[in-house]
Amino acid sequence: MADNLTLKALSRLLLYPEAALQDAAPHLAEALADDGRLDAATRLGLMPLLRSLAGEDLYDLQEAYVSLFDRTRRLSLHLFEHVHGESRDRGQAMVDLAALYAQGGLAIDANELPDFLPLFLEFLSTRPEAEAQGLLADVDHILATLEERLSERGSLYAAVLAAVRHLAGAEAVTAPEAKDRAAPDLDALDLTALDKEWEETAVTFGPGDAASCGVDRFRTQLRAAQRDARQPAA
Repeated sequence: MADNLTLKALSRLLLYPEAALQDAAPHLAEALADDGRLDAATRLGLMPLLRSLAGEDLYDLQEAYVSLFDRTRRLSLHLFEHVHGESRDRGQAMVDLAALYAQGGLAIDANELPDFLPLFLEFLSTRPEAEAQGLLADVDHILATLEERLSERGSLYAAVLAAVRHLAGAEAVTAPEAKDRAAPDLDALDLTALDKEWEETAVTFGPGDAASCGVDRFRTQLRAAQRDARQPAA
């Protein structure tokens, strides 16, 4: 996956919509259409989002993005929200992931959180295929859950998660019946229930298959976090 333009394009599609993203939409569509690893159905699934980004009012796009990803924690694009929640272990996980990026030559701004999914995909687009696919496999449960939840809301962004998982060779999620988009997002109002659901949603990270010590440490840290989460409270 080194210099993977498709993964870069998918990363861009998950960013907060800005004028530059709207202008780039045709180029992103071209890059995605040129990758034979995406089957026709996956490419077709991305087209509604690309058309939306290119043609809809920017402020409407931005409001929809914020409502979707910033107002309900169940759809957070920050990976460690689904592993550590608000625990202090998240801080060390951030440090470890930032170090992994630095080791791979990716510099991030001080105000960027390392576990932001678009940034994670940007990093993976520069890595050897085995390493990138291994790390995607480690977070596939999160990606699959996000894809399913976005599909339930009838969100066009579900196609991006489906495409990322398709590149990694993951099994496709069966699309559930979409919820009424006009209905209030009651899930966002019941944070206690959400926290309980997260605790019950196991995330399994497979054994490291890459040579990089940074990758191994990253995976070890994530497996330790999952193990601790499963232990009963004292």
